[in-house]
Amino acid sequence: MRIVVKVGTSTLAHAAGLLNIRRVEGLVKVLSDLKNEGHQLVLVSSGAIGMGVGKLNLPGRPADMPTKQAAAAVGQCELMYTYDKLFGAYNHTVAQLLLTAEDVNFPRRRQNFENTINRLLELNALPIVNENDAVATDEVGMSTTIGENDTLSAIVSECVGADLLILLSDIDGLYTADPRKDEHAALIPEVREITPELKALAGEPGSALGTGGMATKLKAAEIAMACGCDMVIANGQRPEQLYDIAAGRHTGTRFVGRREGQ
Repeated sequence: MRIVVKVGTSTLAHAAGLLNIRRVEGLVKVLSDLKNEGHQLVLVSSGAIGMGVGKLNLPGRPADMPTKQAAAAVGQCELMYTYDKLFGAYNHTVAQLLLTAEDVNFPRRRQNFENTINRLLELNALPIVNENDAVATDEVGMSTTIGENDTLSAIVSECVGADLLILLSDIDGLYTADPRKDEHAALIPEVREITPELKALAGEPGSALGTGGMATKLKAAEIAMACGCDMVIANGQRPEQLYDIAAGRHTGTRFVGRREGQ
């Protein structure tokens, strides 16, 4: 299969912002093994700003945009160095692709991106994609920014014709209620349609579940499902779950893509 895996900062880093070495090493090991099985993989990775904060010895995540962008520029080097070193130990070659919204919204630039990433997959490389946070901003209304990597990973899945998108998060999947507040909350194992009720369940950004990005994950699911790609939300604390997800076994919440004729 052609699989896109999105990994967030909560999976890559400790609460203090420094790299979670054991978890990243485990993730790279599993992804390398899946490549050895014959799957084509694309990794959409957050973490540049967090790693830049650590590298620059800043007291915390910056509040002002120029310092965020500076941290991203420094952290992206560190992030790719780490991935190159770890994947290289398993004889896999990585490639870096940094995007802005213009690269996917303008037809000619999107075609250039698709040509590059598809050729990288043909050459058996592992593309690692992130938003170009050193030049893009997350201000409301800015046309140059995608804003978050859930949506970016769905767009990448669309561009490469992925069979499966996996979002590794800090939660096991989509629940009937916030599991951190409601002990009766139940995991929803499968979704075939994004309904208004489901969107209301996820919450808006700033609400209990929305804070964890569930609203953006449903947006990503809509994009993926529309192009016939399945999407799974799973907990990134256990990278070995990727084996079960790739094999089609029930893990997390699976959003079933719309196939031709359905």
